[in-house]
Formats: sequence, C-alpha cells, structure tokens
Amino acid sequence: MTAPTHRSPTARDRLRTLLRDLMIIPGLSGYEDRVRRHIARELTGLGIASRSDRLGNLIATLEGDATAPSVMLFAHIDQLGLVVRKIEADGLVRVERLGGLPEKALPAQAVLFCVGEGRDVPGIIANKSHHATSPDEKYRVLPYPELYVDAGFGSAAEALAAGIDIGTPIVYAPKVIELAGNRIAGTSVDDRAGCAVIVEVARQLQKAPQHPTVHLVFSVQEEFNLRGALTAAQTLSPDIAIQLDIILATDTPDMAARGDVRLGGGPAMGLYSFHGRGTLNGTIPHPALVNLFTDTAREEGLALQRSAHIGALTDSSYVQLVNAGVASIDLGYPTRYTHSSLEVCDLADLEGLTQLLAAGLTRIDGTFSLDRDDPMR
Repeated sequence: MTAPTHRSPTARDRLRTLLRDLMIIPGLSGYEDRVRRHIARELTGLGIASRSDRLGNLIATLEGDATAPSVMLFAHIDQLGLVVRKIEADGLVRVERLGGLPEKALPAQAVLFCVGEGRDVPGIIANKSHHATSPDEKYRVLPYPELYVDAGFGSAAEALAAGIDIGTPIVYAPKVIELAGNRIAGTSVDDRAGCAVIVEVARQLQKAPQHPTVHLVFSVQEEFNLRGALTAAQTLSPDIAIQLDIILATDTPDMAARGDVRLGGGPAMGLYSFHGRGTLNGTIPHPALVNLFTDTAREEGLALQRSAHIGALTDSSYVQLVNAGVASIDLGYPTRYTHSSLEVCDLADLEGLTQLLAAGLTRIDGTFSLDRDDPMR
C-alpha cells in the first residue's frame, strides 16, 4: 500500500490561509489590537522580531544593504465600521459612522459589537418591514443617523450588562466566502489581503541573497483619515515607501468607464490617485519606482495592470511628505465592491503581487537612484 503524499503549502496556500484568518478578526480603526497580535505571531513564526508603537502600528525591520535606499513596505490592519452613539431605553442602539461606509448597503446587515474576545455581541442593522414600506420609502437611502441596531435586548440596562456602551466599536459581522476561481469574498479584504502579502514577501526576502533594509509596517487608523502610517514613517525615515491596498476593479458593468483593471488580471500599480472629497490629497508615484516595477514585471513575466482614478486615496498621500520627502508608490490588488460587507479579491492577484514585490525589492541596491534628474531615466 502506497503511503499518502503530503504536498508542501504553496505561497497561494499560505496567502489563502492567512487572509481567511485575518478577515474574521474584527479590528475597527483605533481598535486593531487583535489583528496586530495575530500578525505579530505570524512574524514570530518566521523568526522576525516586531514591535508596536503607541498608536498601535506593528513594525518589523529586515536589515539589508546599508548602501541602498531604505524601504517602508506597509499596509493597514484596520477596517471601517460604526461606534455606539446612544442606547435607547428599549435596548435599540444608535450609531455613528467611522470611515466611508456606503449608507445604501447598511440596512439588514449583520454586525458585531466588539466588546472583547469571547464576549462580542452580534446584532443586525434594522430594515423596515417591507409590508409596511410606502412606495416613496422603497427608493430612499436612509442616512445613518436614522438607522439603529437590534441586538435582541429589551432595555438599555440589558445592553449595558452585555458590555455595550457609548463608543463601543461595531464592524460588519466577519465572514469569508470562497467563490469559484480562487476568489475570496467577505469582510475587510481591504486591507487584510495587503497584510497577508507583506507577511509572504517577508518570508521570501529571508531567502534572498540581497535586498535593502526593509521596514515592514502594519499600520492603524487608515480608515480614520490616514493616521498610523504617518507616525511610523516619521520614526523610520525611509527613502522609499511602497503602500499596498485595494485597486478598484473596473470589470463589472457599473465600473467599466472607470478604468481597465480586471479581477484576476494580476497586481496593479497606481499612477494617480486623488480623493476629491473632503480630504484633498492623493499620490503621484515617483518615476524611479514606476520604472522599477514596470521593468521587474516585464523581466519576470508578470502581469502588471495600471490604475488612475479620483475618489480614493491611501496612506502614501501623507507618508510621501515626511521629512525631505519619501519616494512613494501605491501597489495593490484588484478588488470589487469596496467598503461593502462583501468585498471580492482573487488569490492569483495576491500571489502575483507577492512575486512582483519580492523580485522588485531585490533590485534595489546601492546604485538605485532616486534623483529626479538622473540622466539614465
């Protein structure tokens, strides 16, 4: 009888496992501790020491070629959600929004009050009974102050006894759904997928014969006006910042006019981002980094999609302004249905992004120029 063979896990297997694990851990902006501790344990398993700062960022440093520009590779660990604003006498809960939740997608969503590990409380955002909905109400999007969460309590005292109080964080009920074709749907793909990629890149850099000093940063409060990565950059003073996050997929009918980024078409590079609402900020990448990853993709036979859009921005928009300026670029993975409770990404894109980063980082050595007037560029 032949003994069964045991296949060693591939990079895609590891990305799938870690992404699934991270997506089910709640971590609203400002309350990311559980996520940070999980990633710290993953790094410890790789023999990589890490530390956290006062704001909650997790930082690890892979020492490398001291003559090469130093790199900060980062992704955010927080997610958007809600906080408790008021508990009504009947036990129903009013909320404030934290981050860019789409109000039209909130009614009838399952949520989780993050009271503490083993003590979290499920609830649902109420949706008025269809049988009592007037014709004009059917097409009205309720502003979030009019919404309320029902956790089954009959009084405010019951909610308080369960650990729910003013300021308690609330997230979409964590879930992971495996779709066809290695696609993953669920909560907080943004940006737990980027975090999983960084861990896998760290694993591969440990085997590389040469790389620059790379600071791995898992940042906090990105969804709360892009705060955590800025403090990390001020401390680390990197020469280069590479930010990993979602890139808007445009391969569905509602997004077709926004660009040419396809889910499953490989990782993507941001050539222009601008928020355009409230926070007037964005990122135009440093040309040396655009060339680096364009050339790396071509030489390694990797797909690399390109994105330029208004309506979103990332931590790099502030990190680039630290000290005398940081050469910055946004890289990422195509994502559908962003900021909803069921975002979708493709594991093949995450694997491709890992390969692109691992190969590109090893090309940064003492001769790598960030001079804007370099005659070779």
